[in-house]
Amino acid sequence: MEKTVLLFDGNCGFCTRAAQWVKRWDRKDRIRVVPFQQPGAPERYGLTREACEQAAWVITPDGERHRGAAAILTALSEALGCPWIRTLYRVPPFRWIADAGYAWVAAHRGLLPGTRPYCEEHPEECAGGSL
Repeated sequence: MEKTVLLFDGNCGFCTRAAQWVKRWDRKDRIRVVPFQQPGAPERYGLTREACEQAAWVITPDGERHRGAAAILTALSEALGCPWIRTLYRVPPFRWIADAGYAWVAAHRGLLPGTRPYCEEHPEECAGGSL
């Protein structure tokens, strides 16, 4: 694998917007954003659809897998070229706050501003993607 992969929920408008932001900040093209509804995507990265339904995931080129807040911070760290962002997650108070924030956003994502969901815009890439 040459790039870091961000697996996101392509049926979620907020998740789609977040993935677009990560890509926009990725000026050196280090991140590949993939809706987990893409046929075979979870399995390609050693995950299950169920795991992807519960949280965003990031898989680094060396095979490390990160879930939830760790995934988002790893993606931002890669996109911005700022390794210290990823390192912050290792500090317990910051990790606890990041995990709590991620859990809140995940539980309320349907109420948060977003954009047209990726799988609605690209149904040919998300076969059987309706949740």
